[in-house]
Amino acid sequence: MPRTASQSHALSDVLDALQNSLNRQKVTIGDIVDHLGRASFASIMLIFSLISTSPASAIPGVTAAVAMLVLLLIVQMMAGRDSVWLPGFITRKPLDAKKVEGGVRWIRGPVEWVEKLLKPRLTFLFHRPWLWLPMILIAGLTLFMPFMEVVPMSGSLASAVIALFAASLLTRDGVLACVSLCLLLVVPVAIYVIEFG
Repeated sequence: MPRTASQSHALSDVLDALQNSLNRQKVTIGDIVDHLGRASFASIMLIFSLISTSPASAIPGVTAAVAMLVLLLIVQMMAGRDSVWLPGFITRKPLDAKKVEGGVRWIRGPVEWVEKLLKPRLTFLFHRPWLWLPMILIAGLTLFMPFMEVVPMSGSLASAVIALFAASLLTRDGVLACVSLCLLLVVPVAIYVIEFG
């Protein structure tokens, strides 16, 4: 199946939408979610997991906030909701727009390179029951992410795996979904090596 124009630039389009939301010195998570669109579960998951992967993750509490946000997204996706609901204590969390924008610039190059390789394939993996396995594993991972802030790089590593899964949802690339699932299973080992190796 050939890629459509929207699919071939899906990841860059999400980054563009994020940058358009950074029009003030301070923004909140709610501002970004509203700008991306509350029906865009995969876009929201991608953006915030990328923020937690980038240097912007140095902002205290970002990894924990992103973990809670991703968990809520996963639960709502599995429940079949049409739009995102987030509690006020998450939507009101402020972010430094300059740091977030710096993170976007940092990840844009790799994202634009990766999206050239992506295309719709093995799309049956994005239907139940196949889709539930990575979702359940990611939900489990998010429960440990707040504690990863004390282990250098571990939170960013976990967020990168979630970003890959979100990218697979946006581009309908089942191969990328499989890669993210394999990496998800390796994350605990990698974190152990980082901490004790």
